[in-house]
Amino acid sequence: MGRRRIGQEKFGFVLERGKPSSLDALVKLIDWAPIDGALGVISSAAKGEPAWPPLALFRAMLLSVWYDLSDVKLAAALDDRASFRRFCGFSVSEPTPERTAFVRFRRTLSRMAWIRSCSSR
Repeated sequence: MGRRRIGQEKFGFVLERGKPSSLDALVKLIDWAPIDGALGVISSAAKGEPAWPPLALFRAMLLSVWYDLSDVKLAAALDDRASFRRFCGFSVSEPTPERTAFVRFRRTLSRMAWIRSCSSR
């Protein structure tokens, strides 16, 4: 199953980004490469659609915890808030995951953690 490519502007120009947020600083502060590598094996797509990049979904999960958002509110905030879109790697002009993508991703992460805990015993 293929993966979606995100963060690509469709029109060769960048829209005004507004004021930088603390999330922009956080993206630069954290080394995301090891996390991306660990999540690279995950594919939690619905049947017939390309999977969302796992790192983008992981970052969205962080936002849901930090801002106490349900999956429905997280999907709406990603659609609406520029700072959330940038933090997760979505460009201004592309779609964002719907709530069910977060449910599938969380379930997959839980399964992975359970399998790792069982194999380390």
